[in-house]
Amino acid sequence: MKLILAEKPSVAKNIADALNIKTKKDGYFEGNGHLITWAFGHLVELYDAKDYDSKMRSWKMDNFPFIPSEFKYKVKSNPKNRAKADPGAAKQLKTIQSLMKRNDLEAIISACDYDREGQLIGDSIIYRGGSKPKAAVYRLLLNEWTQTEVLNGLQRMKPNTAMQPLRDAGISRQWADWVIGINLTSVATLKYQKGKGKALNIGRVLLPTLKIIYDRDKEIENFKPEDYYKLQATFQTQNNDSYEGIYQEGKEDKFKKRGSLEQILDTIQNKQGTIIDKQVDKKKEFPPYLFNLSNLQGHITNKFKGWTSDKVLKVAQSLYEKKFITYPRTSSMALEESLVGKTANVLKTHTEELPYKDEIKFMKTKRVFNNAKVESHSAIIPTYVKPKRLTADENIVYTAIKNRFIMQFMPTAEYEETKLITKINEISLPGVFVTKGKVQLVEGWKKVEKIQSKDTLLPLVEVNERVDLLDS
Repeated sequence: MKLILAEKPSVAKNIADALNIKTKKDGYFEGNGHLITWAFGHLVELYDAKDYDSKMRSWKMDNFPFIPSEFKYKVKSNPKNRAKADPGAAKQLKTIQSLMKRNDLEAIISACDYDREGQLIGDSIIYRGGSKPKAAVYRLLLNEWTQTEVLNGLQRMKPNTAMQPLRDAGISRQWADWVIGINLTSVATLKYQKGKGKALNIGRVLLPTLKIIYDRDKEIENFKPEDYYKLQATFQTQNNDSYEGIYQEGKEDKFKKRGSLEQILDTIQNKQGTIIDKQVDKKKEFPPYLFNLSNLQGHITNKFKGWTSDKVLKVAQSLYEKKFITYPRTSSMALEESLVGKTANVLKTHTEELPYKDEIKFMKTKRVFNNAKVESHSAIIPTYVKPKRLTADENIVYTAIKNRFIMQFMPTAEYEETKLITKINEISLPGVFVTKGKVQLVEGWKKVEKIQSKDTLLPLVEVNERVDLLDS
C-alpha cells in the first residue's frame, strides 16, 4: 500500500480519479493499492512568542528582540480562537498520522505543490515532531493534475531527500518572516503607537511594498505641473484624404509661450504645404510572452474592473485544481524544452475549431521553449482538458491564458511605421509639421483577440506632394 499526501482535498480527488479510486473514507481515499489523503494547506504552524515564554503575552520594549533558540511547531490555531487548535486540522492530522503507521504501508508520497511552500507543507506533516517514518518517502513533482501527468509522474518520482534544498528554502523564509514580523511589528507599535491604536504590522513583503507606495505618493504630491502649448494642423491630400501634423522646431514640439504659436497660426492660414520627406520603416511585432503569475495579474486587473491581484490568483488556483491550467504560482514566462511534444498536443486540442486554424503552426522557438528562463515551474498554459462549464470569473482568466498560449504559434504581426514632414509653402517658418503613424500589413497573432492598433493610420502620400491646410 502506498500513501499519497496531497496539499488540498480537490487535488487528492484528482489523483484518486487518475488512479480510478472510488472508495472515499473519513479523511482519505482507498483503493488499487493506494491511500490518498490531504492537508488543508498548512496543518501545523510555528509557535507564537507567548508559547515559548509567558512574559511575551504582553509587549514590553525590554523583551525585544525575541528569537527562540529552537523553532517549534503546533497544530494550526483556530482562527476564531487562537488559544485553541483548529479542530478540522487536528482531526485531519490525526488521520494522516494513523495512515502513516499502517503495517501494510510500503511508501509515502508527498504530492504537495512543487514549490518551497508545498515542500514545507508536506514535510511538516510527514516528519512532524522530528519523527522518521517507517516507510520510504518520495516526492511527486507535477505541474498539472491531468490523468496523464499524474500517471506519468508516479513513474518518475524522486526520493524526498533530494528535495532538501527546497525544504530548507521554505523553512528559511518561514523563520525569517516570523522573526521580522514578531519583532519589528511589536517594537514599531510600542514606539510609535504608544499604547493607542492598532498594531503597526511590518513584514518582509508588506514593508517594502508600502515604501514603494509611499515614495510614489510623495512624487505625486511634490509634482509641479507646467503649462505648455502645441500647434496641430490638419492637411488634405489630392485624393481628399486627411492627416494631422504637429508643429516642431528642431526636436521640440512643446512651447511655453502661447503667443509665438498664435503668430504662426495666423501666418499659415489658407496656405498650402508640401510633403518634403517620407520615412518608412517596416517592422515586426512579436506576441507578448507567455504568462507568469505577475503578468497574468497585471493583464487581468488592467483590462477588467473590480479585479485584484488576489482575486486573479484565487481564480487561477481554482482552474489549476480543476486540471484546466498548469501551476499558476510561477515566475517563468517560458516552457521547459522537455515539454515540446506535450505542448504540440495541447495546441492541437485548443485550435481545431478556430476559424484561423490554418495560420497556426507549431514551432519550437526560444521565445517559448527555453530552459534557461524557467525556474521551478514553466509558464502558465492550458492543459489538454477543455472545460465544459466555467464561471464568469474563471472564463475571463482561462480565456486570457488560452489566448496568450495560441498567440505564440501565430504569424508575427508586421507593420509600416511612417513619418511625414510637411513644410508650409510661400512663407519662411523655423519649423515644420511632423506626422507619425502606422500601417498594419499582417495582423498575425493580433487576430486571436482582435487587437486593434491604437496608432494613427495614414493615407498613401508621396514626397513633393502638395497638400491643403484645412484646420489648425
